[in-house]
Amino acid sequence: MENKEGTMTGKSAALLLTDKIFPLLVAVACAAIFAGTHMYVVHGVGAFNEIFVVQMLDEGLNGGDFAAAAGFATGFLIARVLEGPLVGLLDIGGSLMTGVGIGIPAMMLAAGFTGPINNFPLALLTGGIIGLIIGIVIILVRKLMPEGISASGTGVMMGAGNATGRFLGPLIILSAIQYGIPSGLGAIIGAAIFYKLDRHIAGGAILGAMILAGLVQMFV
Repeated sequence: MENKEGTMTGKSAALLLTDKIFPLLVAVACAAIFAGTHMYVVHGVGAFNEIFVVQMLDEGLNGGDFAAAAGFATGFLIARVLEGPLVGLLDIGGSLMTGVGIGIPAMMLAAGFTGPINNFPLALLTGGIIGLIIGIVIILVRKLMPEGISASGTGVMMGAGNATGRFLGPLIILSAIQYGIPSGLGAIIGAAIFYKLDRHIAGGAILGAMILAGLVQMFV
């Protein structure tokens, strides 16, 4: 009985590793991620992303300009999809969580297509279709790409995306200052500490603003 169960487990694992199943796995992941963005837009919680990436979506939701979110996140998606077949792995954070979770919804909202974002079942369906397409594209690129080719240009694209993220810190500090003096002061202190520690100042600015503003709220 144990051998039979072990054989079934082995067959299941082998099935999950086939090219035919890969697009389905990506579709399921994208459906969940896209639905998480729906939850964030409608209910304020649920986005599968770093804070500074979600902040870019917030800027669009509050001000109507989705250029930053769409450009940054979609650039990551394209780079990761091209990189995946070449290096043998798909970075879920950059391609799916950032690209599908923020970039594509930002483009839809900018174009006025709010249905897939505001409706939960439609969000699941839309995310699943997007994931299925991404999975098929990755498999096709993998099969059509000559063997031995390096990631080359995709490394430059990812480097540009990572460098862009470092310049979001000052924007977050300005937003915190506009919100209130305690949050602005906390953002400046947090960014300075993270800069000293050689970390992205965007995270420090957000944490500093939250901590100092929260303390002031508690004791004043």
